[in-house]
Amino acid sequence: MTVRPDIKVVDATIRDGGLCNNFEFTDEFVKSLYKTNIECGVDYMEFGYKASKKLFNESDFGKWKFCDEEALRSVVGNNESPMKIAVMADVGRCDFRNDFLPKSESVIDMVRVACYIHQIPAALEMIQYFHDLGYETSCNIMAVSQANESQIESALDMLGQSCVDVIYLVDSYGYFYPESAAELAQKYVEYGEKYNKLIGFHAHNNQNLAFANTIETMSYGVSYLDATASGMGRGAGNCAMELLLGFLRNPKYSLYALLTFIEKYILPLKAQGVKWGYDIQFMITGQLNQHPREAMKFTADGRTDYCNFYKFISDNE
Repeated sequence: MTVRPDIKVVDATIRDGGLCNNFEFTDEFVKSLYKTNIECGVDYMEFGYKASKKLFNESDFGKWKFCDEEALRSVVGNNESPMKIAVMADVGRCDFRNDFLPKSESVIDMVRVACYIHQIPAALEMIQYFHDLGYETSCNIMAVSQANESQIESALDMLGQSCVDVIYLVDSYGYFYPESAAELAQKYVEYGEKYNKLIGFHAHNNQNLAFANTIETMSYGVSYLDATASGMGRGAGNCAMELLLGFLRNPKYSLYALLTFIEKYILPLKAQGVKWGYDIQFMITGQLNQHPREAMKFTADGRTDYCNFYKFISDNE
């Protein structure tokens, strides 16, 4: 019944959704989403990745794979709004010492460092570098559903002792049920309180539980909540922003502009054949706690032989 001031809603449509269409969004789409998020009261908008142009060919992707300062400013100007701008930097996939300006020269507010649990030392080096440049930082530990308890506790201890601002619990494979998401959320929040860090949650919808898991973790003290317009994101997609904003019932957040955006921009994107969202093949990889790459290939090939796919995935566990 009360409004929690620590809650921050993070829109990841361009970044996670960009994995569905190689980040080839029109300028109109991105500018409209930026304005929509401001109208809706969204706290952060993640524009995409800061990927290395040495590792990824620019001609193979849209501009939001790289988030050049010029591209960002073409949309947000000096971002004279209360909403903050975020980008993601993957450990091992970015040239972070050369591709980031000091915060005083950039419109970016937060850098979200993504890593697997064995890459925590490299993530810590990046986090310190971004902190020294003046950015807010988060660490998004991917695929923790495949890590054991001692690995998670060790990672949380290391991050707790760092300068990171937000530590993210990430359900990369859409494996968690609400009770398991809640159990981990409590552990993350416990470490967050110990070290004075905020905790975030990023869900995938392989078992149609992204929204349920998001609000479940929130109830245990998670503050930063990721969502995307119509759940647009890699594979099965993410927590749908329209569900989250409707649930929060905070006068700060508004749903109307988002519904208009979905009508005008998301539906045509789907009509063009861009695919994401719950489907049987993603349910299977989610239930088996596996990366959705095989399910994504199954989808791209237009297959519907679910039984064969289930046998193939089960045999390769």
